[in-house]
This record gives sequence, C-alpha cells and structure tokens, in this order.
Amino acid sequence: MSSENVSQRRSRRGPSPAGRSAGRSPGGRVSHPGGRCRTGSFSSQICNQHNAEAPNLEQALHRMAQTEPNLDHDISWLLLPSYWAKMVVALISFLCFANSYDGDFVFDDSEAIINNKDLRAETPLGDLWHHDFWGSKLSSNTSHKSYRPLTVLTFRINYLFAGGFYPVGFHVINIILHCTISVLMVDVFSILLGGLQFTNKGRRLNLAPKTSLLAALLFAAHPVHTECVAGIVGRADLLCALFFLLSFLGYCKAFKENKEGHNFSVFWVLVSVILGAIAMLCKEQGITILGLNAVFDALVINKLNLLELIQKLLHKDKSLENAGLLRKGLLLRITLLMSGGASILYIRWRIMGTGPPAFTEVDNPASFADSLFVRAINYNYYYSLNAWLLLCPWWLCFDWSMGCIPLIKSVSDWRIIALAALWFCLIGLICQALCSEDSHKRRILTLGLGFLIIPFLPASNLFFRVGFVIAERVIYLPSIGYCILFTYGFSLLSKQAKKKKILAVAVLGILLINVMRCALRSSQWRSEEQLFRSALSVCPLNAKVHYNVGKNLADKGNQSAAIKYYREAVRLNPKYVHAMNNLGNILKERNELQEAEELLSLAVQIQPDFAAAWMNLGIVQNSLRRFEEAEQSYWTAIKHRKKYPDCYYNLGRLYADLNRHIDALNAWRNATVLKPEHSLAWNNMIILLDNTGNLAQAEAVGREALELIPNDHSLMFSLANVLGKSQKYKESEALFLKAIKANPNAASYHGNLAVLYHRWGNLELAKKHYEVSLKLDPMAPGTKENYNLLRRKLEQLQKKGGA
Repeated sequence: MSSENVSQRRSRRGPSPAGRSAGRSPGGRVSHPGGRCRTGSFSSQICNQHNAEAPNLEQALHRMAQTEPNLDHDISWLLLPSYWAKMVVALISFLCFANSYDGDFVFDDSEAIINNKDLRAETPLGDLWHHDFWGSKLSSNTSHKSYRPLTVLTFRINYLFAGGFYPVGFHVINIILHCTISVLMVDVFSILLGGLQFTNKGRRLNLAPKTSLLAALLFAAHPVHTECVAGIVGRADLLCALFFLLSFLGYCKAFKENKEGHNFSVFWVLVSVILGAIAMLCKEQGITILGLNAVFDALVINKLNLLELIQKLLHKDKSLENAGLLRKGLLLRITLLMSGGASILYIRWRIMGTGPPAFTEVDNPASFADSLFVRAINYNYYYSLNAWLLLCPWWLCFDWSMGCIPLIKSVSDWRIIALAALWFCLIGLICQALCSEDSHKRRILTLGLGFLIIPFLPASNLFFRVGFVIAERVIYLPSIGYCILFTYGFSLLSKQAKKKKILAVAVLGILLINVMRCALRSSQWRSEEQLFRSALSVCPLNAKVHYNVGKNLADKGNQSAAIKYYREAVRLNPKYVHAMNNLGNILKERNELQEAEELLSLAVQIQPDFAAAWMNLGIVQNSLRRFEEAEQSYWTAIKHRKKYPDCYYNLGRLYADLNRHIDALNAWRNATVLKPEHSLAWNNMIILLDNTGNLAQAEAVGREALELIPNDHSLMFSLANVLGKSQKYKESEALFLKAIKANPNAASYHGNLAVLYHRWGNLELAKKHYEVSLKLDPMAPGTKENYNLLRRKLEQLQKKGGA
C-alpha cells in the first residue's frame, strides 16, 4: 500500500526543537537527527544514533508514537508494560475456563479418545500417520479424512503419562494451550494493529500497546472458544492456532535484519512454511497461514495499495514494479510460500488418498440440495450465523445439525434479512479497505478482513463439502480478525467520543460479561448431561440434541425418560436410524418386541449397511423365535461389518438355543479372535463344553481365557466349576476364593464353593458358604436343597458321634 507523504505530514505538524520532525506516519518512515538511516515502513530496522541529544532511542521512539495520531492515541485505557499485559491476558484466559479442568469426557471425546486405538501403547506410532483423527484408516470408505496425527500424538502422550483415560490431564493441557495462545496474541495484535518495527538491537517495538492488549483480552475471553478449550477434542483447534501464530511471528522475524528495505531472511520464511505445515498436521485450517503471511507481506512490508494494483492490472500498466509487486523481494517470498503450500497439500493428498470424505444429508443438508440457489442462499445464511456468534455469543450449542437450522427455500423467508445485513457490512468494510485515502485504515481493515475470512475458507463449503452446518470450533482462528475489527472500531469511536472513559467502561463491561459467559459455558461442558440439556433451549428442533439427551438418560438407567427423547428425535427426523436403533434396543429390553422389530426393520430399510441395527433386529427375531430370520439378520450384519465380535457372540447364542453346538463354539471362537477380551464369549464356550461333558476341552479354554483376561472373576468362577467336576479340588477352591474376593456379593459364587466343599468333605466350610449364599439370595435355585441335605448329613454324623 502507498503511504501518506512523510514530508507533508511534517510540514503540517511544524518543526521539532531539533529543527526536524520526530513524528511517525502510519506506514511511513522514522527520521533521526544525525543519522543516515533509510528504512522501509513497518519492517524497518532503526539505525544507530550518534547524536548526544538522543541517548535513549527506544524511549524516544515511544514518545514519537504517542505524539503521532494512532490507534492508542485516543483510547482511555490503562497502559501496561508488555510483561504485565501478558500476565493479565494469561490470568483472564485462565479464569474463563479454569472450571472445566475436572470435567468428563463428553460428546466426541468418546470416539476421538476413549475408543481410539491409536492412543494405546500397543498401537505402533507409525499407524498414526495412516489413520484419521478418529483412528480409522484413511483408505476406509467411512473415514472422514480428518488428518491430524500430531493432535492424536498429544492425546497419546496424555494417556501414557496419566496411565489411563483420566480426563483431568487432558483438560489441563487444553487450558494451558489457550492461555499460551492468548499471550501470543498480544504480540500478534501489536504487529497487526501497530506495525512491524525493530530497534537497532533487533528488539521489536510494540507501537499499539493499549489496543493490542484490548484485542488480546477480547480473544482470551470470547465465549465461542469454549468448545475448543472445554471440549478435549478442541485440542486440534488449539494446537493448530498455536503453530499458526508461531508461523506468523516467524515470518515477521524474516525482516528483523532488514536495513535497506530489500534484504530478508530466507531461513525464517522457510521456518514459517514448516510451522504452517505443522499447524495443518494439527488441523486442516493451519495451511491458511501461508496465505495470510502473503497478505501481510504485501500490505505491511511492501505497502501495496490493492486498488491501485487492480487498476494497473486492468489497464495493463507497465509500471507494475513501481506499484510494489516486485519490490523488496516480494515475488520471491510469495513464490516460496506458494511452493511450500503446494508441496504440503500434495503430500497430504497422497497420504489421504483421492476420495472425498463421506457425509450424509443430516450432517449438512444444504450441500445436498438440488438447487444451486438453495445451496448458495443457505451457505450465506450460515456465514451470517457464524458472524452473529462472534458478535453475540450467547446462544451456543454443541451441535447445529439435524433440523436445528431449517433450510431457506425461497426469497420470501424473513431470514434473508440476515444475509443482506452480512453482505452490507462486508461490502462496506471491503470498500473502506480498498478505497480509503488513509493508508493506516486500509491496512488494518484489510488485515482484519483477511484474518476473519481466510482461516474460515476450509469450513465455507466453497471448495468441498464439510460435515457440519455450524461448528463453533472453526471460528477460533477467524475470531482474530473479529478482534482486530472490533478494536479498530473502538479506537475510532474513542476518537469521536467526548466522554472516552464511559466508552472504556462499556468495553470493560463487555469483557466482564464475556468472562462470566465463558465460565458458565465451560461449566456446561463438564458433563454430557449439562451439555446436552443446555442445547435444548438453543436448538429444540435438532434431533441429535434429543438423541444425545436420551442416550445419556439410558446410560444412567432411566429408560422411561430416554424413550421420550428418542421418540422426539425420530419425530423430528423420521430417517434418524441411530435413534431408531437405540429406541428399538430399549423396547427390546422391556419386552415390547413388536414395536422394536418395526423400528429396527425401518432403520435397516433406510440404511441397509447399518450393521448394529441388523444385529439388534436379529436379537429381537431370536426372542420372537423366528430363528431363520434371526440368523439371516446376523449374517447380514457381519457382511457389512466383517470384524463384529458382538454379532458373532449373539449368533453363537442362537446356535446354542438350536442345539447346534459346534456352530455355537465356532461363532464364539470368532468373537474371541476378533476381541480377545470378550469375556461373555469365553464364558459361554466354557459353560457349553462343561454342560456337554467335554471337561478337558472346557478346562483348556478356561485357562486360555484367564491368560488373556487374568482379573475376570466370572471366568475364574466358570473354570473353578470345571476343575471341581474334574476333582481338582485344591485348584478349584483357589479360583473360587479369588472370584469371591473380586465379587464378594455374588450368591452363586458362595453357593458353588459350598458345593465344592460338600463334595470334598469339608462340611463345616460348605455349611458356612451355603449360609452366606442364602443370605445374599434366599431364592437361589438348588442352594436351599443342598443346604438341607448338608444339615441332615451333619445331624446324622452328630448322632453317630454321640452313640
């Protein structure tokens, strides 16, 4: 961008006491008495001073910045040293989200962390580079292609250091990351709002300390960030943002030794590209920093005037070099950035494969609309809602899909007003960014719009379909641009306002409200129950909200309440197969088999490859004694999910009911091969072999199972029964006692140990355990009869002893 003529500004301000102006124009040069320094604008290196009248150059520069009108000049705001400003920002960001530190794993955390095998020590580290964020192979048709291996690596480190899935450590790291990012924002905003300028010792100057502090506080305490900080899965956005900012700051370092306005460090440009690649390996948005670095270079380092440049290009003006396109190595740096970005994207494309992720209509209904008009108008409506969340982050929801935002299908829909308002504001800002005579204004507005729009592009549906309608987490980076525009607007208002302190108090009030809103929202993310219920008032039409509330209630055993929410989810979305499946399961357990079968049959009609619904349908058909249909349903489930141990287990139960013992054993063996810790399958094999008199084989299976699952008391119990029948009393007794120690309130454990002692001849011990068993379960089958037999035997022995 072209800057205002420095000499003209000096003549208007009048001479300084030394006979020359000490003023600094935004985007202009700093002149020093006695020096021979020629500097570029915001990338200038302050040259050495030999004049005795300027002993402290740094203090003089700050005084110059204060005398020249700038963003800080009219703001009635506390001026803090850089160290204290960063401490305040760190404290505020910590206070906003500290109460989420002991929250549970909620929502997507289960799939990304608890059920993600890539976190386990037994999974080779190399697998992380071939799997997506959820642990699925990138080559799989079901993969979402979210390639974030470095984020998964941090989860794995968390898991290993904690020794298991303990959420506190995961939450603490997220809070620390947000605090770190917020502190870095002080430096980033000082460059974006005040410019890039260094002392002769290479120290970067903060020429907008007040506004950079305000912008960083707005960022630190923005409630829309709660999902990223309080939700552990938001780690991807936090890590991406961290390396995103480091890449930007690294790019700025490339101009640290720039004395003539032409030299720059290729090393730091390449470091910036590498940091951008790391950001992308944390989350896809990270790659956009390379584009923003190019924009920053053009606007700040080279002071390009975009409107002038466009006009010259349209008129095929041969003086493009004078417009700054080739000045100061810009073309070389842009080439390095573009080459680096293209290489990174190509490597990522080769790793991920060419197939796009598979999303369904419920994930993003607008993207499945046949009409281009409907798609375009709804995409723009989503943009306006994202903008509203930045402006007024009061209505926040963990999920915005499934009917939460009904499609706009005609221009008569009143929501068109939101689109008009969005584009009215954007066009106004763009015009000011391009056409304003004030170079300072053009630079800040363009940077603000750039940081607002460019990081949002991967989530915009413009280049590819995304798997959500609105996601608060994707606004984490674009909020940087919002904070720039808000702060700039505040500085303009302060310039016009007569009572500046009242305006400053109002902004402090907004910050306080945001801090309180962050604390409230982060407390809602502490548990799934609070999180899901908080969404009912925001998105009452969202079927997924009702589904998740129902699932949470079902997990807690409140089936009656869960049925109500599942039914509402199906009513809101008649094709919601997961709600049908879960509702069918509950009805099956309540023996309402007819309705359960209807729901599950409908679910597999809607989604024929829904393996879980096919398996559950088979269980219902088995209960209805329609064995052939049940068997067919089980095999259909296995066809769609070849590694399905639970389905093999249920198939084995069907074969056992049909007395097809060999088929049952084979099915259960398949279940244990696919899932070695499948205790129920092992137990059923032991029991079936025991019941059919194959004691040696039952013992072998039991010992094999205990080697794999050594602390499973049910396996100890089953093997102890087999050993007792084989008259291996001592070994059987040891296993019974071990099982009882693990589960002391199991009546059958005491009852069967009593039977063992009874056979073994230890009648007093048998009597003791019979009595414990009957105390725990007075109706235990067979125990009372065995106890009466034992008592009669003891009485006979006493009589013989008395005689």
